[in-house]
Amino acid sequence: MVQKAERVGPSVINSGTRGGSRTGRPVGNVTRGTTNPNRMRRLDRWLTGPQGWRLRAAADPLVVDLGYGASPATAVELFERLAVIRPDVRMVGVEIEPERVRLARILERPGLSFQLGGFELPVPGRPVVVRAFNVLRQYEEADVAGIWALVQGRLATGGLFIDGTCDEIGRRVTWVALDTERPLSLSLSMRFGSFALPSEVAERLPKALIHRNVPGERIHAYLQAMDKAWLEAAPLASFGNRQRWSAMCRALLDGGWPVHDGPSRWRLGELTVGWEAVAPGS
Repeated sequence: MVQKAERVGPSVINSGTRGGSRTGRPVGNVTRGTTNPNRMRRLDRWLTGPQGWRLRAAADPLVVDLGYGASPATAVELFERLAVIRPDVRMVGVEIEPERVRLARILERPGLSFQLGGFELPVPGRPVVVRAFNVLRQYEEADVAGIWALVQGRLATGGLFIDGTCDEIGRRVTWVALDTERPLSLSLSMRFGSFALPSEVAERLPKALIHRNVPGERIHAYLQAMDKAWLEAAPLASFGNRQRWSAMCRALLDGGWPVHDGPSRWRLGELTVGWEAVAPGS
């Protein structure tokens, strides 16, 4: 069961709009913080793959892992993966619980540091990437838009905010990517053999969508279309799940869904679609 965070209302969110809370307290609440090593690998390879240009082009290669949890393992992993494409990356792990920060600082090294804070992102400069995984899932849906706006307001030009969710070992992963102005896309990434139907990823949808998987909502129609295309591609199963998943993605693209990226990503069990195709209704 997910431990719910307390409400983060407009007055609290607004206190962090200038990069620091007027009360001096981090914006947000302490949540359970559970994590596992290598849990975010599917997102990380997307950041270093089709989105790697953002970090390469950044004048200031600042990255924030927001709410890394009780263990800093995944923050260290992100730093090491991003350093491959940008050796001078500056990575800051931000946590709202002081003891987690104290313990993580043992692992600090040139380019990697840890800081007490919340959604106000108390870091010098504007980050080109902010990753918040399994964080907003623990808040109320009504708070998501305000939290998104707060973090978006701290991004560098060309920056990206990732709001994502995954299972305990990273076999089913979803994330929303946002720039400084709007949500851009929804990505799903699943380990082959871990599901019977693609729609099983619904339980790991980001908070903005997880309660919207009902008839009449775009995300429901999208997941149903994925299932239909997956079932219709069943004859390709004898050639392997990569071929079947790729056929599903191609069918969605041909059917008018705004599919991003291409076959090199599909072969990983990944699929990204434009946000306009899945955005919640009013």
